Parts: sequence; structure tokens; C-alpha cells
Amino acid sequence: MPGPSPGLRRALLCLWAALGLGLFGLSAVSQEPFWADLQPRVAFVERGGSLWLNCSTNCPRPERGGLETSLRRNGTQRGLRWLARQLVDIREPETQPVCFFRCARRTLQARGLIRTFQRPDRVELMPLPPWQPVGENFTLSCRVPGAGPRASLTLTLLRGAQELIRRSFAGEPPRARGAVLTATVLARREDHGANFSCRAELDLRPHGLGLFENSSAPRELRTFSLSPDPPRLTAPRLLEVGSERPVSCALDGLFPASEARVYLALGDQNLSPDVTLDGDALVATATATASAEQEGARQLVCNVTLGGEDRETRENVTIYSFPAPLLTLSEPSVSEGQMVTVTCAAVAQALVTLEGVPAAVPGQPAQLQLNATENDDRRNFFCDATLDVDGETLIKNRSAALRVLYAPRLDDSDCPRSWTWPEGPEQTLRCEARGNPEPSVHCARSDGGAVLALGLLGPITRALSGTYRCKAANDQGEAVKDVTLTVEYAPALDSVGCPERITWLEGTEASLSCVAHGVPPPDVICMRSGELAAVIEGLLRVTREHAGTYRCEATNPRGSAAKNVAITVEYGPRFEEPSCPSNWTWVEGSGHLFPCEVDGKPQPSVKCVGSGDATEGVLLPLAPPDPSPRAPRIPRVLAPGIYVCNATNRHGSVAKTVVVSAESPPEMDESTCPSHQTWLEGTEASALACAARGRPSPGVLCSREGTPWPEQQRVSREDAGIYHCVATNAHGTDSRTVTVGVEYRPVVAELAASPPGGVRPGGNFTLTCRAEAWPPAQISWRAPPGALNIGLSSNNSTLSVAGAMGSHGGEYECAATNAHGRHARRITVRVAGPWLWVAVGGAAGGAALLAAGAGLAFYVQSTACKKGEYNVQEAESSGEAVCLNGAGGGAGGAAGAEGGPEAAGGTAESPHCPLIRVTLGGGS
Repeated sequence: MPGPSPGLRRALLCLWAALGLGLFGLSAVSQEPFWADLQPRVAFVERGGSLWLNCSTNCPRPERGGLETSLRRNGTQRGLRWLARQLVDIREPETQPVCFFRCARRTLQARGLIRTFQRPDRVELMPLPPWQPVGENFTLSCRVPGAGPRASLTLTLLRGAQELIRRSFAGEPPRARGAVLTATVLARREDHGANFSCRAELDLRPHGLGLFENSSAPRELRTFSLSPDPPRLTAPRLLEVGSERPVSCALDGLFPASEARVYLALGDQNLSPDVTLDGDALVATATATASAEQEGARQLVCNVTLGGEDRETRENVTIYSFPAPLLTLSEPSVSEGQMVTVTCAAVAQALVTLEGVPAAVPGQPAQLQLNATENDDRRNFFCDATLDVDGETLIKNRSAALRVLYAPRLDDSDCPRSWTWPEGPEQTLRCEARGNPEPSVHCARSDGGAVLALGLLGPITRALSGTYRCKAANDQGEAVKDVTLTVEYAPALDSVGCPERITWLEGTEASLSCVAHGVPPPDVICMRSGELAAVIEGLLRVTREHAGTYRCEATNPRGSAAKNVAITVEYGPRFEEPSCPSNWTWVEGSGHLFPCEVDGKPQPSVKCVGSGDATEGVLLPLAPPDPSPRAPRIPRVLAPGIYVCNATNRHGSVAKTVVVSAESPPEMDESTCPSHQTWLEGTEASALACAARGRPSPGVLCSREGTPWPEQQRVSREDAGIYHCVATNAHGTDSRTVTVGVEYRPVVAELAASPPGGVRPGGNFTLTCRAEAWPPAQISWRAPPGALNIGLSSNNSTLSVAGAMGSHGGEYECAATNAHGRHARRITVRVAGPWLWVAVGGAAGGAALLAAGAGLAFYVQSTACKKGEYNVQEAESSGEAVCLNGAGGGAGGAAGAEGGPEAAGGTAESPHCPLIRVTLGGGS
């Protein structure tokens, strides 16, 4: 046996839970009231579905119980305090089952609520009209039968994906089922071909279920617009049997024009038109062909149908038969003088007219007789027939030509006796003869020469000129005529009759004449270009002014010809002072050559040769008359002097004497203006040593930073620097940059001892000597006799003693020497007891070292120094200090001094060398 269904299992589970709660309640509070319960209390079941209901109580021993409902039952399960029952095929929209138990003489009840829902399985959109006029309303109706509950239902009408109207049925009674939505919509052009549909939505999500959707099948709407006006019919009112005529039918305001159908017929004949669309308009065209069976009045019908409506137009067309008249000649071709009869006839009811003369009555023929002459040849006879059809007069005609045979005739109008043609363009030569049959014409020269190509297009040449005999012939006879042909042509000037270039010789007689060819004979006039009145005629005495270009022009009625004639007048050579000067100055390096241009035609050759002592036989280079890539070499040196220049052409020669002088621009180099110069301080310098070569002699000006160098200046160190020297004469300038250095005598600027506080015997001391000089001075020292272990630095500027002894006491001298002199300063050292005394003296003063105590003392006394004197010999031989300009002192020498003249600093005016005392060692 199969197990219980899931619904039953849920109902039993609820029952056991209720019983458990009831027992718990009885045990806890014996006085709690009893109750009945129904699960589920509220249920939504799909229409036709099933549901398990559980009815239970907490009554310990219910007397009886049950479940009251009108719904069909399928099975029941029972317990002591519960009842489970399955309800099937639930179709009622809403029902309320009742669960009841009898307990302690009381009836316990629980009511439930069961509602059914039905999916929107059927969504129907009512059919649309097959054609809907644009601008009119139509109805959209959507029906969803049985779906519900209606309160949860929403219907939407759509055009394609666009929602037109949406309606929710919320608030409807719970038992309401099914829904209808209707809307009125205005038909538009753009709705043509659009799909309309209806969408139904059953939203049961608030009840714990889902959203159920469905849509109707789409329905296509076809809209149309048809103009109320009838079609425009274009057709002939009359149509002749056997003819074809176009007819057309047009209508505007159609939509959609492609859906329109056109019927076009003539009587019972469908014309099967071709339809052309243009937006909302159509044009139907066809060809109407009338047959004899349709003769009479017929209707032309045009019908346009669209959307079940049609528009129609009818027109009357009369079909008639009217053949052309018949025109006959008794003889179509006769000889001159014969009789000819002409007859014109037509169908009944038609009135004929021959050569403007009508027949007596309609239906009768018209006749004409004549004697044929030359003038009747190719004469056209006209026959007209008229017929009245439906109030309109129709006319038809026919013509015929008569041929009259006669002998040829050569008239002056068709074959002139004299022809005049212009040469060049193609022409057609015509000599025509009248005659029937057409005569043949032949023109040839009497001497059997040229034959004219009559009637053919060809070029006209002067060779065709002459007299020709023309003969015309046919089978009726012949005619003869003499004609003269004249070919005219424009003038021509050739090189034989009028050469392009003519050469005359100055002083001779000549004339300018040009002969031109042309028909008629041309007139020739020659005149100088640019001078309209200067016409050249007759014999001329040739001068140079006759040289130039002349314009010769030949003229006749056929045109003109012009030609330029260049006349050259030649003459012997001649010197002119501006173009070949008698005195010429050559400037060295200028690149110029002697300009000697000689007047003459043809151009003379010129040669200049020296005739003086220095220039005898020397060839003077000449500047070419025109710039040339092969110009003569420019000499670096040219000898001045006298030269004789000769000019020669085929008409003679001439000579001229030329005096040549030579000059040159300024030039400075290392030899005349050294780039590096040295001055000595204190001397007088009038100017830089700079000179320049050149002719005329250049002037030289030197400046420093734009400031000219002053004259008679005493040299100082500030004069050192860079100078710019410029040399100038009439042919240019030259410049050099000069670097000036200033040298000066040496001066011992500093002589110092270290340490300044002194040294005890056995200690160390250092003497430092600093000198100022240019070029740099050489430093030398003189020490006391017996002083050993003395050390000197690499440049002798420092003297050092390590472990001083008594022998190191005494006088030390520092001397500075360069090429401009010597300067020395002295320092005296006395070793006695623990102290070392040092005195420093300059070459400009003396000093005396006074002794006291038990120590060793030395003194140094400065000799008198003369102002501005520098005495090296004296300083070396006497051991006395020598000073230059009293400048023996210095900043360095003043270190550690006890007092004396140099302590305040010596000056150039001091007559004595100052004394400086320096104490070395410990305190006294």
C-alpha cells in the first residue's frame, strides 16, 4: 500500500503538534478552556486541485467531531482528537469548511477559508477589421475567460511593445472570475502593418504564490486612406481605327499606394496598365489600340480600389475610320511639252481638294490637266480630304511629284564665269547645271592641265588659278561654259626678298627694301620699331643712329605679314675716357683688373703692354667686358708705370697711353704689431708698439674696452689687459688684438716667525718669507754662521729649525730676486736663558738690538735708504738691510712686534728702514 501523500503528512504533523500542546496545557492548567483548530485556516488552490485539511482539538475525550464542507472528499484519516480529510476537484471560487468537536457538552468550532485561482490560459484579442480608415476609431477588445480571482488580474493592450492601456481589477469581489478590457483607438498611418496584442497578468505573490502571465496571439492592423476625389483620366477624345494612343489614370492621396488595385479598360478591352507609384500617388499608363469592330462611341473606364473602397472615372471615346486620299498622275515622268492629268479621290462622306480647288460635292474626285514645262519638274501636287467626326473636322492629305525631262542649262547663278577664292581653307567648288536627268558637269583647263574636283571639299591652293572649260551633259543634250578661277593669298616675306639681318658700314650709302609675295600684290612699308612716323625710304648716308630693329609690313586684302629686320652699323675702334681711363690705381688684394672697354663694331680686341723701364714688355691684365667663368687670373703684384693700349677690329685700330699706380690696404702682423707685449711698472709708455704696412701709410689707433690709450702715461699694474688696435687708410682697415703684461720689481711683503710667542733652547721655530714680484721672484736666505740643521721648503719661502741651539741665534736675511732687481728683509735672533728674541728689519730702515741679562744679543741697524733707490750690492756686501722706495714693511712683518716704525706700517716717504722685534720662547 503506498504511503500517505505529502499533504496528509503535513496534516498529521499539525495534528500531533496540536495534541501535544493540548496535553501540555492540561497538565499545566487544568482550568484552561478547550478549543478546536483547522489547518490550514486559509488556502489558495488552483481550480480543480486538491487539499488536505486537518481538524483537531485539545479536548481530552471529545464525544464526537467532524468536518463540514460542500466540496468532494477523497479520503479521511482519524485519531482520538483529530481528523484529516482530502478535498478534491475544488472548483468553487470560495468556500468555508467548518471543523467541530463535542466536548463537555459544548461544541467547539474552527472555520477555514479555501479560495481557488485559475491561470490566464486563454487570452483572446477580438478580430480587427480587415481595413481600417486612417483617422477613424476602432475598438480593441481583450477577453480572459475564467481567470481569477479578478481582483489579482491585470490586463494590458499593446501596439507592438508599446503599452496602450493597462488596467488592474483590484477591489473586485473575491468570487469574481474572468475579465474583459475594451479600448477605442484612433487609426494612424503608422499603424499600418502594426501588431496589436493583449497581455494578462495574475499576481498571486501576495498570497505566497507566483506571477502568472499569458498573451494573446498578435493581430495585424491594416490602415488605409483613400482620397474622395475620382481618378484623373487622360485619353484622346477620338481614336482612329488601327492607331495606338497612350492613356493614363492618376490618383493622389492614397495610402498605402502599393496596396491599391487599378482597372483600366476601353469598352470590353482590358488595357493591363503599368502602375507607377510616387509617395501617396499613383499613375497607371496603357496603350489603347482601336479595331474596326470597335468603331463608334466607347467608354474608357479607370477604377482604383483600396481597403474595400473604390474610386472610378469614365470618359467617352469615339473610334472612327478615315483613310488618306488617293492622288494619281497620268504619267509620273514626261518629256518637256507633254500633257499630264492629275486626279485626287477619297472615301465617301469626305470632301477632296486638289491644289486648293475643292470637288463639287463630298465623295466626288477632283482633276487637273497641264502641259509639262521645265518649271514643272519636281513640282509637288497636293490633295486634301476633310471628314467631320463627332463635331470635329479631321484633315488628311497626300502629295505626289512630277518629273519633267529636259536638256542641261548652265546659269551664272549656279556656275559663275569668274571665281575668286582665298587660299588655305577647304572649300567646295561648285558648278551646277539644271537638267533632268541630273546632268554631269566636268571642268578642265583648255591645255589639258588641272581638273577641278567639283562638289568635293578640298583645300584651295594658288596652283588652281587659271581658266577652265566646264561641260554639262545628260541624255537630253549638253551645255558648255568657260570659267576663270583666281586664288588670292596673304602676303609673305621670305629671307630672299627681305633678309632678317642687314649690316651697313658707317659713312657709306645704303637703302632698306623688302619684296613680298601675295595676290593681289601687297604694299610694303618699313619703319623703325617704336617710331611710327620714321618710315625708311630711298638712299641713306649710314650713321650709327641707323642701327636698330625695323618693322617691315606687307599688306593686301587677304591679310598682312610683318617681319623684323635687324640693321647693324659697324665702325672702327675708339677709346673713351670713362670706359678706359688714362690714369688708374690698382689696389693690392682688391681683385680688380684694369677696365678698358673700347667702342667699336665688331667688338675690338684690346691689349695693353708696358713701355717704361720698370714695365717694359709687361702685359697689363684687363677686366673682361662681361662676367665670364673663364675670367683672367688676378695678379698678386702689379708693376706700376706707363702702358700703351691698342684696340683693333676689321675696320681699323687705335692706341692710348695709360699711367698705372699701385696702392694697398692696411696690413698688420706679428712683426709689426706683436700680439703679446710687456711693460715695466714705473716707466713711461707713450703708445703700444703697433705699426701697419700699406699705401698710403695707415694710421693706427689702439684702445682698451673702447677707451683710447692716453699719451705719455706712467705704467702701473692696472695697465695690464687686452687692447684692440685698428689700422686704417683709404682702402680699408685691419685690426689686431694685443695682450699687454706689466712686470714689476720684487718686494718682500712679509717675513714672520712661528710660533710668535718664542721657543726655548731645543725647541722648534719657522721663518716664513712672502714676496710680490713679476715675473715671480727667486727666494734666498742668509743664516748666522755656524747654524746647522736648517730646513727649506720647495720654493725656499719657509725656513725651519728643529731643536734650536745657541748657534741658531743671530741675523737671518730673506732676499727676493727677479730680472728687475732684488729686495731683502732681516730678522735677528738672540739666544739667552729661556727666551728667544727676534727683531725684524726692512731694507728701508735699520734697527739696534740692545742686550740685557745673561743671554746672547745681536743687533741690526738699518742703513739710510734713499727714496726710490734699489741697491742690491749694498745689501749683499755690508750685511745691512736695503729697501726700495721705503717699502720694507709689510703686514706679515708686523706680527708679534714690540713697537717701532714698521708697527704702524711703512710708507713710500719713510727715509729709514723700520725695525721690527719679535720675541720667541718663554717669558722673561
